[in-house]
Amino acid sequence: MKKLIPTCLFLLSLSVFSQKEQEKTTINNPQTKKGYTIANLKPANSNSYFSDETTNNNSNTSKNKVTVKESKLIKKAYEYFDMLWYAEAAKLFEQALEENKENYTKDILQKAGDSHYYNTNMERAYHWYQILYDTYKDDLTPDQIFKYSHALKGNGKYGKAKRFMRMYNRMKKDEPTGVELNTEDNARNEQVLDQILNKKPNYEVKNLAVNTENSDFSPMFYSNDKIVFASAKDSSFFNTRRYKWNNQPYLDLYVAKINQQSDDLKDAIKFSKKVNTKYHEASVTFSPDNKTMYFTRNNYGKKLKRDKNGINNLKLYMSKKINGEWSEAVELPFNSDEYSTGHPALSPDGKQLYFVSDMPGSIGETDIFVVDVLEDGLFSTPKNLGPEINTEQKEMFPFLNNKKLYFSSNGHIGLGGLDVYEVAYDGEGFKDVVNVGQPINSNKDDFSYIINEETQKGYFASNRKGGKGDDDIYSFKNLIVEEVNENAIAGVVTEIVTGDLMPNALVTLLDENNIKLKEIVTEEDGSFVFEDLDSNTKYKLQANKETFFDEELNTATKENQVVNVDIAMRKLHDMIAIENGIKKLKTEKIFFDFDKSYIRQDASVELDKLVDVMTEYPNMKIKIESHTDVRGNNAYNKYLSDKRAKSTRKYIISKGIDENRIISAIGYGEEQLINGCEDGVNCSREKHQENRRSEFIIVEM
Repeated sequence: MKKLIPTCLFLLSLSVFSQKEQEKTTINNPQTKKGYTIANLKPANSNSYFSDETTNNNSNTSKNKVTVKESKLIKKAYEYFDMLWYAEAAKLFEQALEENKENYTKDILQKAGDSHYYNTNMERAYHWYQILYDTYKDDLTPDQIFKYSHALKGNGKYGKAKRFMRMYNRMKKDEPTGVELNTEDNARNEQVLDQILNKKPNYEVKNLAVNTENSDFSPMFYSNDKIVFASAKDSSFFNTRRYKWNNQPYLDLYVAKINQQSDDLKDAIKFSKKVNTKYHEASVTFSPDNKTMYFTRNNYGKKLKRDKNGINNLKLYMSKKINGEWSEAVELPFNSDEYSTGHPALSPDGKQLYFVSDMPGSIGETDIFVVDVLEDGLFSTPKNLGPEINTEQKEMFPFLNNKKLYFSSNGHIGLGGLDVYEVAYDGEGFKDVVNVGQPINSNKDDFSYIINEETQKGYFASNRKGGKGDDDIYSFKNLIVEEVNENAIAGVVTEIVTGDLMPNALVTLLDENNIKLKEIVTEEDGSFVFEDLDSNTKYKLQANKETFFDEELNTATKENQVVNVDIAMRKLHDMIAIENGIKKLKTEKIFFDFDKSYIRQDASVELDKLVDVMTEYPNMKIKIESHTDVRGNNAYNKYLSDKRAKSTRKYIISKGIDENRIISAIGYGEEQLINGCEDGVNCSREKHQENRRSEFIIVEM
């Protein structure tokens, strides 16, 4: 199957995927063709956006060398390759190699593989790269090893791909100008790939009826019930104009209705005669009011324009809806004849425009940039999103909503070809780049991803196996909706004195009968959440962490609400305090019921904390002093308090503390009141209870 660079890639690639790109022998993904020219509008054939006229005028300067007796077939294959006509070149290289084994030179085998590689035919690319490796394994460049590794990924041979990526890293490290590579980073990258492969798929993916045998990609939401997308379906019966990169028709924008039941697209028609031209148009984004659109198109006036290397670059254009009709498009001021811009994506408020370019200041082959959308059609200076997002390879097809930035890349850790990635962002900037995993991503090109975060439904394009054409549009829906908060208990664990957040604390959820239901470790910000609980139900939370006292709280869920329960934990040594020159273990007060000496449940919780401290300090010795209020006979109160002291001592010993570490346990009755509730003073029950207490004096540590 012939493959186009995802059309958006395709358009962008066309310009950049000129002779100069090939001379760089980009070592990216099997879609090096996804440069940033017309071919970049589509992932499969970066140069698919070039028209028949988009021939590289500098092809005579090619560095390609035919090292065997040149046949007409070989010469023509090189000529097509230099013009970026990879589909045609691949056919001729295949024919030449099948006819004569003498053509198995390193350069011809490389070009045969590259012709398929740039067209994302990873099966045939792998076939020729394998022969190249078997024949010339001791004489290959890092770039050739890199391409071979990506071809292995593109065929699902991940274990072998890892081995050759390690080989590539060693070769790059040994180069005089090579970047110092960290073996720990390499190991981490392999772990990330394993995590992606082992992640359980949560999405249902469907191929759409609107897809054709050619390339369909780059969907974008348009109003509440429509999608605008790019297609090479070429509905004109007599139109035979085709792009030589992959021998497919030029791209136009189409609009289709969303079937709300099936999420399929129907009744697709061409978008606007004022926007569509005889060349490529793709990758569109709309302002929040749907009255302004930005899209990608070939750089042309009356005819295609080329840069100094003979490349037809891509440009961004803007059109306004006036009286229900789209106006003639105007190009944006930061375009250039010398580099490409494309793949526009507006922020939800319409105040920032993200796009892809290979302009000066790019980190890799194509980077994501952003500009502020100012008044009166003005824009700020383009700003590169930086190395956390952009790599030395290709980043493309950005899409933003109120929560995340999504984009495709072959530079971050992935499954092969372009993969889709997500990045959360807040007022401080972008967070970590995360691969969205299977089945959105495959070992082929997966790109132009859009999603409605509320419904967790969306669309993307892929040239994976089983499609109808080169690039197909797929719908998807998340079978596990993210951040389900109904009937949930959430909170944050902090340190009680400083208020510091406590990551890695273990929080356990128990039912009313103290049966453990769930456990979770707090995040870096100390947060935790238990979801999918029964509504209007009582639960218990326990928080544990080394060198801290265990904490326990009762709570209950509410119908379709998130109940917030924050937990404050206290360090063991914080119970040691000095009062009036006396060192004590400060628990919450150990209360007893009136006229009773048994240990209440709330008292046992506090005594357990005391046991923890004594366990932490094995040389600690204490005295126990117990007190009563003034109610009752003095002698009886002294007797009662002494029983309470002995009862407290017995409980502590039962928890494993050596009895010799408790020097004494004495009751003082009502002799040492802590408030004014003396005989004859009218006090509340609560005030009297304050005097019914036990204290723990530290004698030795």
